[in-house]
Amino acid sequence: MRRSERASRAPRRGRTGGPRRPAVALAAALAGVALLSGCGIRTTSVPVDAGAAPSRVPCRLSSPDAATKALDSTRVDVYLVCASQLVTVDRTVPVPATTSDRLLVARALLDEVQSPPPTDERRAGFSTAVPTSLRVTGGHKSDPRGTLRLSKQPEDLSAEALAQLVCTYAESDVLVSAGTVVLGGPGNYAPRGYLCTSETKARPQDVPTLGAVELR
Repeated sequence: MRRSERASRAPRRGRTGGPRRPAVALAAALAGVALLSGCGIRTTSVPVDAGAAPSRVPCRLSSPDAATKALDSTRVDVYLVCASQLVTVDRTVPVPATTSDRLLVARALLDEVQSPPPTDERRAGFSTAVPTSLRVTGGHKSDPRGTLRLSKQPEDLSAEALAQLVCTYAESDVLVSAGTVVLGGPGNYAPRGYLCTSETKARPQDVPTLGAVELR
């Protein structure tokens, strides 16, 4: 058979077949990359850690409106937990500033420190560890002057809860006796004096005794 005849009988390859297929696949891949780039997605061959999403600066609140204060109320500092520390928030309690009624002041401050923070405080990162079931009464007859008795033993509260309460009470001259806040529980255990120190405010969860001292 002649060479020209063998060549004419050989099957012809289509325009898109055979060796051209890798080139078509490469063109399709490049087109996909172009589409992704057009959508604002940057392709990368390695994982990228963009870091944590931006968040609000914690423990910051807007200034209180001084015009809201009534004649029979008092602005007080209440300690809440924020960013693992104790931070004060400004509150108004329905107690006259001139009162010397210790139990009235103690109950008003306890109500504030154990109440769930309002929305703006929660958004800023504030919370409270003081249980809503906690109550406060006056001391026993044999207790030292200025003693307050809680419905739960102070040492049975969480470290943060006790720190909040002690530091909040320490802000009131009416509730401080000889530089300490004197607290006891519902039983016959002797009360103790508790201090609010800079360490207490900075690490309330790590200072369970709060510098408690035995009273003599």
